[in-house]
Amino acid sequence: MIKNFFLHFGVVTKHRWIVFKLCCLAGEPWRGLVHDLSKYSPTEFWEGVKYFQGYRSPISACKEDIGYSKAWLHHRGRNKHHPAYWYDPFSKVSRPIIPYKYVVEMICDKISASITYNGKKWNEKCPIDYWDNKNDRNYLNPKIDAMLTEVFRLVAVYGVKATLKKRNLKELYNKHVYESDGKNEKIA
Repeated sequence: MIKNFFLHFGVVTKHRWIVFKLCCLAGEPWRGLVHDLSKYSPTEFWEGVKYFQGYRSPISACKEDIGYSKAWLHHRGRNKHHPAYWYDPFSKVSRPIIPYKYVVEMICDKISASITYNGKKWNEKCPIDYWDNKNDRNYLNPKIDAMLTEVFRLVAVYGVKATLKKRNLKELYNKHVYESDGKNEKIA
């Protein structure tokens, strides 16, 4: 348990550090700085220690063991970069357009997760492979899903540094969110 404490702390901190660097590259340093702070809360942290494996999220192991994860319920309800935060099947708009800054954080989070869990096997095609196998995409507005898919495909072809430029991400967001339906409310 003590070993898992330090290992889990290390993985969470490494993941957050990578997200921070990616968010800085993408022009959203604040989102990177505050990313996943709830993972240090007792609800999330101790479950992470108990189910720590190192090669995948402890949340998955907890769900397999007891059928649900208190850490995940806590985490998704406090972190706007998760599709499940925005999903409300009982609302008039069950999958709304997520604001730009959280979409950028989401992109950085997914890339960081693919780096963290793939380790030395990571390459720039890993984010699209990781994305293609995520079931939380069902919670996303199709426009946001299309944007993220394009970003991860671009990462696979051109690399992280070339793709995660603020101007590039804003253009992709505007293209998928506003140009696809003719609205002129683009972000600057």
